[in-house]
Amino acid sequence: MLCGVKSRTGTAAVRVAVFLLVLVGLWALWEGYRALWEEAGWTRPFPVNATTMPHLHDIVGALFDPIREGEPLLARYMLDAALFTAKEAAVGFAIGATVGFLLGALIARFAVLQRGVMPYVVASQTIPILALAPIVVVGLGSVSIAGWTPTDWMRVAVIAAYLTFFPVTVNTVRGLRSADPAAVELMESYAAREGAVFWKLRVPAAMPYLFSAFKVAATASVVGAVIGELPSSIQDGLGGWIINFNQYYALDPENLWAVNVVAALLGISFFLAVVLVEKLVVHRAPEQLV
Repeated sequence: MLCGVKSRTGTAAVRVAVFLLVLVGLWALWEGYRALWEEAGWTRPFPVNATTMPHLHDIVGALFDPIREGEPLLARYMLDAALFTAKEAAVGFAIGATVGFLLGALIARFAVLQRGVMPYVVASQTIPILALAPIVVVGLGSVSIAGWTPTDWMRVAVIAAYLTFFPVTVNTVRGLRSADPAAVELMESYAAREGAVFWKLRVPAAMPYLFSAFKVAATASVVGAVIGELPSSIQDGLGGWIINFNQYYALDPENLWAVNVVAALLGISFFLAVVLVEKLVVHRAPEQLV
């Protein structure tokens, strides 16, 4: 048992070390690309200056500078914006994952749906999300059910759900159909009901597929939330800050890059949350995150 604990600790240490090495390597490539060509006077494959490729320390430093004199640090605004976008992404992820699982379960159960519904599911992902987002966000604003109208963030959550449901649907179908046929036949020979076969055999067999889809869907939900904020009037999320800083990119490019960094960190946190739940639910520590 002690050896097992040491082994897991050693593996975790190696993963952290590799992560840090990759991070340092990316930093070296970023800064080295600028410095090498500046010193040698070579012609770069693409132009680089303080606007197109600011120093990484300037990007990080922008988070700890106030936007205007006397106001809070940019990091404070980014934290509030990230939490707002996280709410939209989390709701969208929950809706999309639920719809994707239910739709995948129906397709796996009824073969006719594989031919009749799956082509439309695939076709739905060929529509450019930037073209669809304004239609959904603005269109849902005119919807009224018994006097109730979806709020702005709820409409954005729909976009997040749209990007979430597809990978969950596809992997649910594959996972439910991956159950051992011999085990299915054995349960049926004991007159097990279809519901028992589904929950006790097919769903456990589908867990690895489901969590692989959840990892993809979790990060996609953040992307969907940010994109959904762009055509809306929402200024509280990361999308609103992207539009704001984009107008002043020539003057303060570090601010826009800082928002992108925060959005990336938010997506990573969603991914890691799914990894944690996977370890708790599946009761095993996967060798790799993906």
